[in-house]
Amino acid sequence: MRGIYSSVTDMRRKVFTEVARLAYEGGDYTRMEDLPYKICPGDVAQHRESIFLERAIVEERLRLAMGLPLRDVSEHAPVSRGVNESAIAEKYYDPPLINIISFACNACPPMHYHVTEVCQGCFENPCQVVCPKGAISIRHGKSKIDQEKCIKCGRCKDVCPYGAILKVERPCARACGMDAIGSDEHGRAKIDYERCVSCGMCLVNCPFGAIADKGQIFQLIHAIKTNRRVVAIVAPAFYGQFGSKLTPDKLTAAMRRLGFDSVVEVAVGADLCTVEEAKDFIENVPEKLDFLATSCCPSWSSMAKRLFPELAKNISMALTPMVLTARLEKKKDPDCMIAFIGPCSAKKLEASRRSIRSYVDFVLTFEELMGMFAAKEVDIDNIPDAEAVPLEEATGAGRGFAVSGGVAGAVADEIKRLDPTRDVKTVSAQGLRECRKLLQMAKAHKYDGCLLEGMGCPGGCVAGAGTLCAVNKATVGIEKYKNQAEKKLASETDYVADLDLLETLDL
Repeated sequence: MRGIYSSVTDMRRKVFTEVARLAYEGGDYTRMEDLPYKICPGDVAQHRESIFLERAIVEERLRLAMGLPLRDVSEHAPVSRGVNESAIAEKYYDPPLINIISFACNACPPMHYHVTEVCQGCFENPCQVVCPKGAISIRHGKSKIDQEKCIKCGRCKDVCPYGAILKVERPCARACGMDAIGSDEHGRAKIDYERCVSCGMCLVNCPFGAIADKGQIFQLIHAIKTNRRVVAIVAPAFYGQFGSKLTPDKLTAAMRRLGFDSVVEVAVGADLCTVEEAKDFIENVPEKLDFLATSCCPSWSSMAKRLFPELAKNISMALTPMVLTARLEKKKDPDCMIAFIGPCSAKKLEASRRSIRSYVDFVLTFEELMGMFAAKEVDIDNIPDAEAVPLEEATGAGRGFAVSGGVAGAVADEIKRLDPTRDVKTVSAQGLRECRKLLQMAKAHKYDGCLLEGMGCPGGCVAGAGTLCAVNKATVGIEKYKNQAEKKLASETDYVADLDLLETLDL
C-alpha cells in the first residue's frame, strides 16, 4: 500500500537497491547469489515460516528486477542463470510483465460472504429475508451462509443492521479491474494474461509480496556506464514522491549523480497531447464520433480496445505524453537513449511495443529510481542549491495530468480556447472497474458528445504501482506544483510548433 513503509515495501526497496549496486559496481555478476543472504540475514525468519522461504522469494524478486524470468520451481537452477546475457545496455521486457511468485502466495480463499461473531441473531433476520437463494439459515441463534447456494450477490451484507457480514476477497483479485486473477489447482493466485493490461494494482495490493513486475534497472545502468547520453524524462507525478526537500530543480542534480545526462519533464509532452486531443475532439465529435476518450493511460486504452473493440475508434489517436516527450529529445539528438521515470507499470508494456521502441529505451518506476539513489548513496535531502538546474518549463495543464480529472480538464480548456462556442462536458473514471462502467454507459449512448477520461489507477497517476507516497498527499502536491506554473494553458507551451513534426518523426 502506497504511503505505508511495510515489510513488503522494505523488501522491494532492498531488492532494487542491491540490483542497482550490482550494476554500478560491475565485475562478476554471479555474486548475486549472495544477495538473498544480505537482504535476509541470520538464521531466523522475520515474516515467513522459514528463512529459506524468505530468501527463495527474494531470489525471484531479484531476477524479476533484473528483467529475468521466474525459475521453474521443479528444476534446479542458480539464481544467477541468464544474468550475464542480461548485463547489456539494451533489453526490452519479455512477457509476462506482471508475475506471481507461486510459493509466496498465501492461497487466499476465493470471494465469499462470511458471518462474523458480531451477529446478534436479531428477530427480524433481514439477511435471511432478502437472500434470493435461501442460502441463509439460523443456527443456534446466529445466521449461517450455505456457500454452495450463495450466489455472492451481497444483499445480506447490505441489510445487516450490525455490519456482521463481511465480503471476503483476495486483495489482488479485488484490486484487478479486469477480473484477470483467478486460482490455480492449489488455490494460489493465477493471472489470465489474455485479460491483464499490466496496470500493476495487484502487485501493490498483495500483502504477501507475491506479485512483482520486471525491471530494467540493470540494463539502464549498463547504458549509463557505456557513456551513452541517457536522458531521463520524468512523469508529472514525480512532484513530492522523493520528499519535500528534493525540489524539481534539485531533481536534475540528483539524477546527474546517477549518471543521467539531463532531465526533462514529461508534462511538456502532456501539453502537446492536450493540444492534439483537443483538435481530435473538435474535428470528430459529434459529426464522426459519438464521443472521444483520452489516450494517455495505457492500461485504460488497452482495456477499452480489448473489452470494447467497437469503441476503439473513439480512443484519441494522439501520442501519449511519454512518447511525445521522447520524440522531442530524439529530434534534438537521435543517438541519445531515453529513460522514462514514472509511477506506472503499464508504461513498461507500452514502451515495449515495436512502434515505440525507437523512442523509449527504458521505463523505471519512482520506487526503482529510489533504489538507484540508495545504491549510489545520493543524499537527496541535502542537494546543494548551487547544483540545482531548472527543468524545462511546462504549463499547469500538463502538470495536472498526474491526477484524476486533470487530462479531461486540460483538454476541455483547450477546446474552449479553440472554439469558445463549444460547451464541453467531461466525464472521468478512475480505476479499471469504474472505467469499464464508464464505457458501458458510453456504449449505451449515455455520454454522446462528451469527452471521457479514463485512469487505470484509483486517483490517477499519483496512485500508480511504482509511487512512493500516499495518494492524498501526492494529489495535494501536484495541485501546488500545477499552480506554480507561469503558463496555465497547454497551448502556451513553446513546443506547439514541433507537434506536426513529432507526429510523423521516423527514427
